[in-house]
Amino acid sequence: MDVEQRPSQQDQAPDAPVSPLSSREGSLFTPLAYEHFRIVWIAAFFSFIGSWFEFVGAQWIVGDETESTAWMSHLGTAQLLPCLFLGLIGGVIADRMNRRKLLVITQALMMIIALGFALAVWTNHATPIVLFQLALAQGIVTAFNSPAWQVLVPRLVPRKELYKAITLQGISFNSARAIGPAVAGLIMGWAGAGTLFAANALGFICVMIAVMKTPDAPAPVRPDDDAHWIRTIWSDTKAAMVFLFRNSGPRAAFFATLIFGFFATPVLRFLPLTVKLVYGESERAFGIMTGIMGAGAVVGGLAIKHVPQWYPKHHLIPLSVLLGGVWILAFSLTDDILLAACFMFFVGFFWMWAFNTSMGALQLLVPDHMRGRVLSVVNTLALGLMPLGAYFSTAMGKVVASGVKTWHAEWWTPGLETQSGVACAALVTIGAGLVMITWRTPEVDGIKPGDRGYDKEPGLIRGIRAFAHRPTTDNL
Repeated sequence: MDVEQRPSQQDQAPDAPVSPLSSREGSLFTPLAYEHFRIVWIAAFFSFIGSWFEFVGAQWIVGDETESTAWMSHLGTAQLLPCLFLGLIGGVIADRMNRRKLLVITQALMMIIALGFALAVWTNHATPIVLFQLALAQGIVTAFNSPAWQVLVPRLVPRKELYKAITLQGISFNSARAIGPAVAGLIMGWAGAGTLFAANALGFICVMIAVMKTPDAPAPVRPDDDAHWIRTIWSDTKAAMVFLFRNSGPRAAFFATLIFGFFATPVLRFLPLTVKLVYGESERAFGIMTGIMGAGAVVGGLAIKHVPQWYPKHHLIPLSVLLGGVWILAFSLTDDILLAACFMFFVGFFWMWAFNTSMGALQLLVPDHMRGRVLSVVNTLALGLMPLGAYFSTAMGKVVASGVKTWHAEWWTPGLETQSGVACAALVTIGAGLVMITWRTPEVDGIKPGDRGYDKEPGLIRGIRAFAHRPTTDNL
């Protein structure tokens, strides 16, 4: 690897973290100057489009056939629950084997499963049960793919560009969300879901080719005896969890990711039912609505550059969680599809802010030699527990819809259960955001007691305006 693509030792040193504020300086697109990152970024964009094809196809088929929030929750469980049981092992493996080779293997397996989705449709076997089984297989591979993917980017750009590289990844993912679902709705209405799944398989081939062009990535040198690596899985995982939960900065960023993922994702998980039961529309409207959310996320990713450099992440993360919950609540309360589309744009906008800022903070706070393990713990818990948010919404929706049907039958509608379930989850998200922005954690930005701006004085307005971090006349 040449010098241009290899972070310097200073960039990699865990005891010399880059300020999250200074990481926003310069052009957002600077990481694209690094050839290997650029190639992977472009290939991943096409793969992301294919993944959204698969999402639209599977979600619509299951939603259309079952009209059940419980079944939508089951599908989400199949996709994400394996991370809860296998994610930690995946992180340890990502730290112990050639990272490029691991990523190629996982992408190849996911390609095979994508072809399985296509064959199920073409042979008329795409029942909810079959799609559940294929989604489960995809979820198992994802438990190993996610940590391998997350340790890829830090070795392709210097540490000082890492935050911007992560932001560009988010923009790529959400640009695909803006394009993929809208196109998927049109293709599914014209050529069927099988075509969507086949296109997804091609996306994995693009990523494999791009990853194979990057420099070799052998596992970091370890002081312990690799002959006993199986016995050290627990000790490695324990060390990662100790780092995550004993350090207040990483812990706060992690809990923000966990809470938002838990209570915000039902709006996307139940979207097919909302489109069909509330608006009375077809798969094309579902694709377009998901695309609008993606467009909002892309704009959010670009707009985050304009957040003042002095405004810290430990204020921005909870503010993003709070505003994301507000717009999800607004979306859940309307029956007008045009108004809902406007609300969904802002859901995507703050969705991007919430996840990108919290994961960006974690990437900068975690030392390189344990990044795979720590981020696998984050993925394991955040992704593995995410389906519980859908079950929470399902349960709350049933309670509200049942009560309305009993006491005010004239208010009951076929989509009430879906809408009320999403609304209840949104209220919890809003509450969590209010708590986090009132009682803040400066360590998210690497600010320690005694440093300028170390402000833990409770206050909602103080949290929103970030008084302690505003520039003074002395440093203007």
